[in-house]
Amino acid sequence: MRLSELGKGHDAVVARVEAAHPDDAVARRLNELGFVAGEPVRVVAIGPIGRDPMLVQIGFTRFALRRPEAARVVLVEGTPA
Repeated sequence: MRLSELGKGHDAVVARVEAAHPDDAVARRLNELGFVAGEPVRVVAIGPIGRDPMLVQIGFTRFALRRPEAARVVLVEGTPA
């Protein structure tokens, strides 16, 4: 499952960030922001038009991501411990 498919209020755990190509700046930035394996993530809100952007939370930090960016984050479903 991908972060872009997760519904509002749902929790999951990051499995990995997939790069579109070897020097993918977006994937690198997502990793720098904390989207790394094992981190719990929660969808706080979803935009009304085309479900874009998504407001997601990792730890105490919230990020607004567009759907194509969120689709690069692969999740392990379930509630974090």
